[in-house]
Amino acid sequence: MCACSYVVLIPLCNICKILIGFGLCNCFFSINCTHNLNNMKKLYLFNFFFLFLLGNVLAQNQQDYSNNSTLAQRVKALAAKYPQLVKSKSLTQTIGGRDILMLTIGTGKTEQKPAVVVVGGVEGKHLLGVEMAIGFAEKLMASSTVDSIKTLLDKQTFYVFPNMSPDATEQYFAKAKNERSGNATKTDDDRDGNINEDDSDDLDGNGKITWMRIADPTGKYKLNTDDPRSLLMADATKGEIGKYILLPEGIDNDKDGEFNEDGDGGVAFNKNSSYNFKPFVAGAGEYAVSEKENRALFDWLFDAFNVYAVVTFGPTNNLSTPVTFNAPGVAKRIITSWFEADAKANALVSERYNKITKTKDAPKTQSESGDFSQWGYFHYGRLSFSTPGWWVPKVAPDSARKEKKFNNEDAVASYLRWATGQGITNTFTPWKAVAHPDFPGQTVEVGGLDPFVLINPPYKMVDGIVAKHTDFIIGLAGMAPQLDLINVKTEKVADGLTRVTLKVMNTGDLPTYTKIGDRSYFLKKIVVNVKSNANQTFVSGRKTQTLESIQGKEFKELTWLIKGTGKVTIEAGSPTTGSKSIEVSL
Repeated sequence: MCACSYVVLIPLCNICKILIGFGLCNCFFSINCTHNLNNMKKLYLFNFFFLFLLGNVLAQNQQDYSNNSTLAQRVKALAAKYPQLVKSKSLTQTIGGRDILMLTIGTGKTEQKPAVVVVGGVEGKHLLGVEMAIGFAEKLMASSTVDSIKTLLDKQTFYVFPNMSPDATEQYFAKAKNERSGNATKTDDDRDGNINEDDSDDLDGNGKITWMRIADPTGKYKLNTDDPRSLLMADATKGEIGKYILLPEGIDNDKDGEFNEDGDGGVAFNKNSSYNFKPFVAGAGEYAVSEKENRALFDWLFDAFNVYAVVTFGPTNNLSTPVTFNAPGVAKRIITSWFEADAKANALVSERYNKITKTKDAPKTQSESGDFSQWGYFHYGRLSFSTPGWWVPKVAPDSARKEKKFNNEDAVASYLRWATGQGITNTFTPWKAVAHPDFPGQTVEVGGLDPFVLINPPYKMVDGIVAKHTDFIIGLAGMAPQLDLINVKTEKVADGLTRVTLKVMNTGDLPTYTKIGDRSYFLKKIVVNVKSNANQTFVSGRKTQTLESIQGKEFKELTWLIKGTGKVTIEAGSPTTGSKSIEVSL
């Protein structure tokens, strides 16, 4: 508390109390308390200054990934600082009582403008995805006075869901830091009739759940000759013999021979989607979309017909390397491959992504069953793009440190070499012998790579990653489908008839909606409507008609034969493209 003598003499308003809660000087804000302001103008100016300062305090003080409380503060600060551009709400709460937050960004009637959805936290271990989503919103708003961004926000909407796994991400801040994907739903993962009876245990008391290596001739692992701090699976075809059992750190609490197989962390958001859902898989849930957060997001998205693209910050990556068209997969009753036209759009966006972010050497990823980004395409019917945003960079051996080229591909050894080159420390726990009740008389060591570090970079790198991916999303929005009515021609024919011809063109790079959207019969088509008066008669051509998807830079030509004089108004539009109208004289 500030020691200024008059602090206790002046009553504090709620705003002052909030500021004190953020550790700001009491005396400065007490003398400016609203109890001492004489008119609303001063109050308005003070509130504006408070919101500006609050945003800066949050940005400057943060030194690590956001816990749920910090994320909520960042969301509230955005909505308060940019009330004309940002609306926030809680979509639902998880079983663990944590909010699924949502930001709507744009001007005016946001639901009537083409939109991009940005989703973070689909994988509970991927803290970076949360930062990328909320960071995108913050950087977009920081540039909201720039003309190009102002124009973008007038034309398009952004829906941001920063963290879909708040129960799981909170484990990063737990007393014993432990990677977790599932929410707080209680599950019987080992199907033994008991719930959460065999969780991880911090055997060495260092506040991290790492690994155990047990010296055992039946083990399948061997020390990595490139870096003995890591272990590799022994290859029997090469005559290699395993010497270690490798297990996550813990005790067999339920004495069933398995370790940590039924701990806290129930259903994973990224395994609970309806596309390619696999039952009886740990973390998948009893049935597809069983969880409140999945249901709430999907229900909301299905009502958002204006969404033309979904961007997911998660483990799947179809941006560094796009999907490939697979005709047999499209021919199946249950489609498992992107349509050719959609795959071409993915390739176009991938090219833009690599150019803007300048990322390289991305590892190949395999989508899990129930993956959200796959759902975004196959069941939601939108162009769905996903990237983890960061991976361990490939580094050449440093001759100054007498490093040699690796003989084996190993993520842990690669990370440790990279971390050494970057001066990163405290991300590896040296192996240490412990007495383990389940392995009497055997050598058991606890240690290894710390949780979270393989897929989350040091926090000091996050801002640069967020900046690049913000530029990418803005670039993606610049590729949005957009309609124009061009090459309008009128031709007088006999008996007072006029032939009107025009082209409905998609001037954007992306299709007005996906080919898979045609199969779902759910997405909204382009509606072309001709408004006429009572003295005008349509001899051919329909006053109102729908058009199938128009690919980027392509068009559909329409013709009408109209009897009468005066003017008609032709309008074309859809939720994903916006609308365009022209007036034509007959």
